[in-house]
Amino acid sequence: MATHQDAIKRIKQSEGRRSRNRHFRSRMRNQIKRVREAVASGNVADAQAQLREAVSVIHRVATKGVIHRNQAARRISRLNKAVKAIAVR
Repeated sequence: MATHQDAIKRIKQSEGRRSRNRHFRSRMRNQIKRVREAVASGNVADAQAQLREAVSVIHRVATKGVIHRNQAARRISRLNKAVKAIAVR
């Protein structure tokens, strides 16, 4: 275990960041699951509403640095593609 004051402080900071990042990441994943469930059920209106919320959450997570901006763009693109696929049917 760390004995220096600065090392102890760094451990506390890291733990705080880790718990904050876990919160944002799990929130993002849950929102993505909601979009996928709406797509699977075939409900276009619900899927589009969930997609709007998911895009907002994913952008926010990327802005905070929890995920890379390219990963955010990829996730949004794939969700958008899935929603558009059921809207065309």
